[in-house]
Amino acid sequence: MSRRVVYGTGLAAAAGVGYYLYTAGGDPKVAQKEVEHDLASAKASLKGERISGQEAKKAGEEWAQRAGSKIDSTINDLSAKTHEADKTIAAKASQAESKLDQLKYDSAAQYDKTKQEAKQSIDKFDKTVEKKAAEAKSGISSWFGFGGK
Repeated sequence: MSRRVVYGTGLAAAAGVGYYLYTAGGDPKVAQKEVEHDLASAKASLKGERISGQEAKKAGEEWAQRAGSKIDSTINDLSAKTHEADKTIAAKASQAESKLDQLKYDSAAQYDKTKQEAKQSIDKFDKTVEKKAAEAKSGISSWFGFGGK
């Protein structure tokens, strides 16, 4: 045999195995049953026979197993995606809580600073008013001759 025939046969076999594994959802048992079913169907069609009740039952079982395998795969994928979404939501909630705490701290600090500045402004205003009142009182008293130099 030439190398081309050997390589071609090997490539065709690998492609066939890949096809059956792919259609079986990666389950080798299901793929093997599919191959057996397809070979039996091909053999029966070559002989011109119809598929017997036993073969039909076997085909139905294979189909059910293949469907079950795909359902299990889908459920596992959904479970993994749900778990990932839960982790993402928990992380985002933690970040939001951290930002909220930081905003509370910043707001409290800003409030304290503003309050202190307001007290200082009020004290300065009171001192200025007292000083001006004292100056005005001394000015009025000097008009009437009660004070002065």
